[in-house]
Order: sequence, then structure tokens, then C-alpha cells
Amino acid sequence: MSFVKKYIGDKKTEVVLFSSTAIALYGYDQGMMSLINTNYDYLDTMGITEEDPLVGVIVSVYYLGTAVGAVLASYLADARGRKPSIFACLAVTALGNLIMFIAGLGFSQGAMALMFVGRIVMGLGVGGIDAVIPVYSSELNEEGGRGKALAQEFQSNIFGLNMAFAINLGVTSRLGKTNQWAWRIPIIAMQIYPVLLLSFIYRLPESPRWWIFHDREDDARVSLVEIYGKDKADGKLEELKQAAKDESASSIGYSDMILPSGQQFHETMVTVMGQVNQALTGYGAVSVYGPQIFELLGFDVSTAEYLTQGNYISYFFLMTFAWLLIDRVGRRFLMVTGAFGIAVCFLILTVLGGLSMNSKELGIPNIAVSVPGSIALYVATGLFGIGWLSQVWLIPTEIFPSTSRAQGSAISVIIWGLANFAVTLLTPIGFNNLDYWIFLIFAGTNLFAGWWTWAYSPETGGRSFEANQQFFTDSKEHNTWLVTRVNHGEFRHMPRGKEGDGVEDERQPLLAVDGA
Repeated sequence: MSFVKKYIGDKKTEVVLFSSTAIALYGYDQGMMSLINTNYDYLDTMGITEEDPLVGVIVSVYYLGTAVGAVLASYLADARGRKPSIFACLAVTALGNLIMFIAGLGFSQGAMALMFVGRIVMGLGVGGIDAVIPVYSSELNEEGGRGKALAQEFQSNIFGLNMAFAINLGVTSRLGKTNQWAWRIPIIAMQIYPVLLLSFIYRLPESPRWWIFHDREDDARVSLVEIYGKDKADGKLEELKQAAKDESASSIGYSDMILPSGQQFHETMVTVMGQVNQALTGYGAVSVYGPQIFELLGFDVSTAEYLTQGNYISYFFLMTFAWLLIDRVGRRFLMVTGAFGIAVCFLILTVLGGLSMNSKELGIPNIAVSVPGSIALYVATGLFGIGWLSQVWLIPTEIFPSTSRAQGSAISVIIWGLANFAVTLLTPIGFNNLDYWIFLIFAGTNLFAGWWTWAYSPETGGRSFEANQQFFTDSKEHNTWLVTRVNHGEFRHMPRGKEGDGVEDERQPLLAVDGA
């Protein structure tokens, strides 16, 4: 009974479980669309072919929805509360998913238009979830390393990816690619996430920080008692009240963040380029168009689909290294080495892809290039998970002051949506026109991502918010954004010193009270 009480009754544990399940929504969509894009009945219902650019458009409009959803949900979260915003986002996600499911069901005219509507509406919900959930969970949780906690939550993203692809692969193997239920079942199965979360959210407290900032002290005390217990509630309440008092004098708007003359333009550019560079690693394309990549390496359709599932399973387990390393070696080190490692893998894939497509003329057994090509793709996927999946979401929460962290999170989601819109839109066009040369493009974009991160992204791990903010203050004094030229390159790595330095800083809430 004590075990059940600890892990089921503990509100902070429930928040982590809730947040992890919500983050899995995005991963599910990626795995879901991978095989739907190759289902013959789906293509026929939409009135397109597998090589039609509209295949990529249907996938990518989802990301436009996420960009808009992030802004709307962030506004609602500030105006009405974190929980109402999350509830609305989950309901919109469920609605969008249902619209996708009924597109072309019993009719063909207007099927594509309805699918577009469903993708955009679902994007609105998921984008809002991605913007508000990190804010909500971090305001209610202050235990453990920041990087480890978020990396563990993002591992659930990969679980969602695996779940969707496994369901897709199972029904496709059973029903075949000409059966409409082989693509409709994976879509409607996604309902388990929003329905489960909607039925559970009532158990969770509203953010006490939100209550305080809306002059509802009694409600804040109730939430704090639920989270920390009666003994700590009063102390936490006083800290929140002091934080609200300190922050009431400063107000930061989007103009202060996105205009070059704004006081937080530098922090915003680090956030923006983090998301742009994550998209440039190419993994958004790998996750959505995985089977096509294995086919390009010379495998038949069925084998390519099973290898894609294997890649996702490997990805899930390799992600464990992310939360084991992120608070030990830092965010920046993993991102830089990850990008350069992925670039090498894509260079190898360029060569092997060319050999595969010309294997008959060259007299090379196909297996001699397809097997090492698969290994390279597995390694690239693992490197992305370890080096890039969670870091770009974590860094904004460590560099923005609490008065602008919600806006920083929204900007992060907006850029993520727009960048992935471009990548998922252009990737199928690239496959159809460039073949294996698309790997060379991704090698180049990874080199750029690694270089930019090395040059301009400071190491934020092991430091308090105040310490990280010092980098941006000092960069203005040094008149440079280059990490190596600010404070003699102090922010190239995590703080050096005796073992254990930075641990307490890592235990500070991501978006709760600064200096608490």
C-alpha cells in the first residue's frame, strides 16, 4: 500500500506521468503518418499518388497548426489557467483526430479537404500542449536534474512513435495496403491519449504560481498543500508571493524578444536557432519517411517497414543515454558531437545510397550496401535522440527570466512548427527528385547545426538561471555572441570544480520561482 500511495497518490509523480503521456502525442503522429503515406487506399481516397507533393503537404500542414496553437494556448494558459488551457488543447486534439478518421469514410468528394482540416485542427491542439505542458509540469516539480527530468519525459515521445508505428505495421500486415481500415485504425487509436488525459486531469492541481499571479492566495495554498504537504506549503507560499512582488515591476512583451533592439533578442535567437538546427538534423524526415529511406537503400517494402520499426525501438532504448549524460557532460557537448556524428552518418548514407541504386551496373551485392546503410541510419537516429531531442526544449527554460519564459516556450514551439513544416514538406520532393543525394544535403545541414551550436549556444547545464543570464549580460559588454569570447570561454562547458558543483542549481524549478 505504501508503494501505491507514494507513486499513485504523489501529485508531483502524477504530474510527471501526465506530462510524459501528453508529450507522447507528438511522437504518435510521426509514427502514424509513416505508413499511412504508403497505404494505397489512403492515396486513392485522397486522389493522389505516392510521388505527389501533396503527400508532404498533408503531413506538413499539421506543423502550421502547432505554431498557431502554441500562441493561442499560451495566451489561454496565462489568462484562464494552465489546466483549462491543457484541457482545451486535449479536446481540440481529439476533435482533429476524429476529423482525420472520417475523411473519405463513405464518400470521396472533399476527402482531402477534410483531411487537411483534421491535420490543422490536431496541430492546433498538439502545439498548445507542447507549449503549456512544460510550463505546467515544471511549475509543479522541482526535484531532480533539469536535463534528466525533461529527457525522461521526451523518451515517452519515442514510445508514442513506436506505439503508432507498431499498430500501423500490425494492421497493415493483417489487412494489406489496399484496405481502408489499415490506415483508419491507427488514426482513431490515437484517441486513447487525449481521452485518457482528459479523464485524469481533474486529479491534478492548478499551478500555485498562476493562482498567486492572479491574486488568489487561498487557492494557491490549496495547490501547495496538495503538492508539498502542509509543512512546506506556507513557506512555498511566501516565496511565491515575494516572487510575484519582485516580478510585478517588470513586464516583458514579444517585442522585447523578437526585435533586434529588444533586451532579450539574444536569448530568443539562441532559442530560435536551437529549433531551426534541430530541424536541420533531418530527423523529422527520418521519423515520418523512414520506410522510404530503407527502400532507397535497396530493401523491399515489407522489409523496409520492419527495419523502420527496429530503428524506432533502438531509438527508444538509446534515448536512455540522453538522460544519463545530459546533466553530466552538458547540453552543448551532446548537441555539437551529435550533429557532427549525424553528418558523418549521412555522408556514409550518401555513398551507400549511390552504390545501392547502381549495384547491378557495378556488380555489387545489394546486401553489401543495404546492411551497413541500415546501421548508419540506426546510429544517426540514436545520436539525434541523445544529442538533440530534448535539449532544444530545455535550454529556453534555463535562459529566460520567469517574466518571459512562457513567451519563450511559445516562440520555441512556433519555430519548431514552422521549421518542421518546411522539412516535412520538402523531404518527399527531395526523395522523388534527388534520390540518395538528399543524404548529402542533410550531412551539410548537420555540419551547419554543429558549427552554429559550438559558436553561439552557451552551456546552460549545472548553472542557476542567474548564472546563465550572466552570459547574456556579459556578451553585451564584450560586444560579441561568440561563446569562446565571452568570459574567456567559460560557457563552453559545464562549471568546473569539485564534484557535485551545480547539483543544487539543477534542482531549481524550470519555470517556477527564481532564486527560491
